[in-house]
Order: sequence, then structure tokens, then C-alpha cells
Amino acid sequence: MVKLAEWRGKEVFRKYGMALPKGKVVRSPEEAEAAARSGEVPVPCVIKAQVLSGGRGKGGAVRFASTPAEAREAAQAILGMEFKGERIRELLMEEKLEIGRELYVSLTLDRSLRLPILMVSPQGGIEIESVDPSSIDRQPIHPFVGLAAYERRRAAGFLGLAGPTAKSLDPILEALWDIFVKEDAELVEINPLAVVGDRVVALDAKVIIEDDAAFRHTEYSEVRDDRTPLEEIAREKEIAFVQLDGNIGVIANGAGLTMATLDVLKEYGGRPGVFLDLGGTDDPKKVAEAFLLMARAAPKAVFLNVFGGVTRCDTVANGLVEAMRQVPPSEKFPLVARIRGNNEAEGVAILRSAGITSLPDLREAGRAVVQAAQRGAHERPRRREDPGRGAGDHRPPRHGPYPADAPLRNPGRGRRDPRQGRQLDRGGSRLHQHGSGRRGDVGECLVHLCPCAVRHGCPDRGGRCRHRARGDRDRTHPLPRHAHDVPL
Repeated sequence: MVKLAEWRGKEVFRKYGMALPKGKVVRSPEEAEAAARSGEVPVPCVIKAQVLSGGRGKGGAVRFASTPAEAREAAQAILGMEFKGERIRELLMEEKLEIGRELYVSLTLDRSLRLPILMVSPQGGIEIESVDPSSIDRQPIHPFVGLAAYERRRAAGFLGLAGPTAKSLDPILEALWDIFVKEDAELVEINPLAVVGDRVVALDAKVIIEDDAAFRHTEYSEVRDDRTPLEEIAREKEIAFVQLDGNIGVIANGAGLTMATLDVLKEYGGRPGVFLDLGGTDDPKKVAEAFLLMARAAPKAVFLNVFGGVTRCDTVANGLVEAMRQVPPSEKFPLVARIRGNNEAEGVAILRSAGITSLPDLREAGRAVVQAAQRGAHERPRRREDPGRGAGDHRPPRHGPYPADAPLRNPGRGRRDPRQGRQLDRGGSRLHQHGSGRRGDVGECLVHLCPCAVRHGCPDRGGRCRHRARGDRDRTHPLPRHAHDVPL
């Protein structure tokens, strides 16, 4: 994908006749002062850093100025800043408007519906992911028909617009559709779309062009400069590397596993900041190169999640260990690894010998890395190992489902802590059995159906499964009792 900086996106908006504030791109404090003094940009004005990362306001990359001298000071303070891995070299100066309300409008592609979709919300100015889903209206748009009048009226009604303000929304939506189609866009977003008097004005612009269609748009040939420096380096090295707004780095292999990893981190309250897809490579040098590139983004913690099919877990582990040795001590961060599959036992042994935490369960590992990032600590997440377990022995731990936690027993009450899940005391013949003979905890495994219930016809209710697996005859047998005791 080709991401356009805000000022480039607004140039596209202006090309299609969209209402915008008066503004100018400046690259020095002198230019900023001259633009404000000449009236080219009316004061008071807002001065915004031109970077692709979000959160500019909180990061001090957006400032206001009431005089030309203040404009110069603001530009001098912002230019040259390092913002989330990007060096600020350009600023967008715009007139400051009296805003009544802030709205959200975008056109994107819904891949599940295989249709363009118009999204509007009366809650603008914040990330759309943070908005209550009930406050978002989604309209699938027929690609051969385009944005019909009734669909524009529905959007205006959902936004609470009426009269001249609603009419001023029509050209905005028509321009969005034209940009989406004619510019081969993946996303066209205005956040916020401001209500100023009796009209709406686009205060921000986010445009992403489909990378495979870039050859049809030679005007974007210089847009490579709009990628973050790290993304540009990754592109030259043919590494799939994307920077986000969070603080957790993710290294995985395969798009599906990468997306699942991001979902797990979000589920536990984590904020992915960089993700890197190794693809099918297991070259230690390539792995080390990718890891060191991620380290330059200064994450609070890193999660390595690799499934070894064609990829060998031991070679990935060797590359990771080699890369960790090259990270300066002052820049080290917590690292949690999860490697499963081809040569798994060897890979786990390599990681543990280097002092790197290796956890077999995806949710357990995801939870540990989120905790490490939240603490901001530089030590490995704690894991209490069972004595006698070697590398590659990934049976569920006997101490409970959350080994990174402090002991979950409540000594005062002598009962299980609620975080361990509800202990099933009634029925439950299909609960899997552990080698120790105790019943499985609901938090330890998503699959509780005992294969014996099907194979031997055990009753559905009352009584427990009495059919012992062959490996359970000897309590010291190294194999798990049932195959599904090994988490996926």
C-alpha cells in the first residue's frame, strides 16, 4: 500500500473540489513566519507535523500560533523532532476554524462483503476503533452504481445534519467516492470532518493507494518518501514490515498467524506497534536482520510467534539469539517467544539456554508479553518451571493456567482464586484428566471433551471417565495423558 501524508491527501481532496481550510506546507521556521505574516495562512493557525503515525497531538507534534512570531517558534520546536521513528521535515500550516462538532467519514473496502463500504460516525476526532460500534453506520455501496442520493441522505441523517449543513455533505461524499474509484484507493478517511457554521470542512486527510495500482498514478512516484524510514529500509531488504501506534513488536511467519497474534495482544489490552512477517524464511541471518530492524523501533516488548512447517524452529532460534547479542544492553527489552512445529524441541532448548522466555501456549505467551510491556521492565517475564521438564515438553503446567501470575491460592480462605476459573464439582465426565488424577481446570484448555467418552461410550453425566490412557499407567511417563492435553 502507498500511504499519503496529510498534505498530499489534501492535495487529492482539493483536486476533487472538497472544502478544506486555507493552508500551506512549510519546511523551515522562516517559511512558517513568512506565511503567517503575509496572510497566506491566516492567524491564529495550527501547525501540524507531517508524519504517517497517529497521536501527533499527544506527542507534541501539533501546536497553535496566534502571531507570526509564535508560528516561527512552533515550527522551530517541531522540525527535526523524532516522532515514532520518523524525522519531521515538513509542516502543514492551516487556519484555525471555529468548530461546532467533529464527525467521522470514510470509504474503504470490506473484504468479507467484497464491496466498498461507507462508514460514518457522529464521534469524530478519535480513532474509529475506540468508538462504540452502535455509533457507527456502515453502508455497503454497489460498485457499478456508486454512492446513490438515498445513501448520502442516510449518512447525513445518521450524523444528525439537516438543512444547508446536510447539503454541504453531498459534495464531500461524492468526492470521497471519486477518489476511492479513480485513484485506486484502499481507504479514504476524513477524521475529523468538522461542522463549521452551516457547512462541513475536512480537517484531516488519510488516503491509502493500492500498491499494485501505483503504476497508473505516476504523480505518486515520490510517495516512497512518505513511508517511515524503517519501512523504507525494510522494503529495500524485502522484509514485510509495518509500523503502528503501539509499543509491542510482533515477529511471526505468515499473514494469518500474524493477524491472530495481533488479535490476542489486543484481547489482553496490548497495543501492537510494529509487526514483521518472516514469511517462509528460516535463514538465521535473515531472522537476525529482521529482528535488529524491529529493535530500532524501540518497542517496550517483543513477541516472536513462529510455526515451523517448512520453517525450522531451531534456525529461527539461532537467528534470534544472534540478534539479541547485538542489541546494546541499554536498549534491551523483554522478549517472549512461542515456537511450535518443525525442530521445536531443539529451538526451545536454544532459546532457553540464551535466557529467552519460551512459552508453548499462544494466550499464555500473549498475556506475558502484554504484562511485560505494561510494566516497562527489562527483565524476562516470570515462568515457574516444573522440575524435571526438559526442552520441548509442553504439557500443561501443574500449577495452574496462568504461570506468570503470583500464586493464585487464597491462603486465608483455602479456596481457589476466581482468576483460576470455576472448578467443576458436578458431573463433567468429559473433562480431560491429568496425570495426577485431578480434574482439568476450565482455564487450562479450550477442549474438555475426553476422547474416551466417544471411544468407550462413557456416560454424559455423573461420574468421571475411568478409562486410563496407556501413558497414564505409570505416573512418571513423560507423555501427556491425552493428545489434546498439549495446547495448540
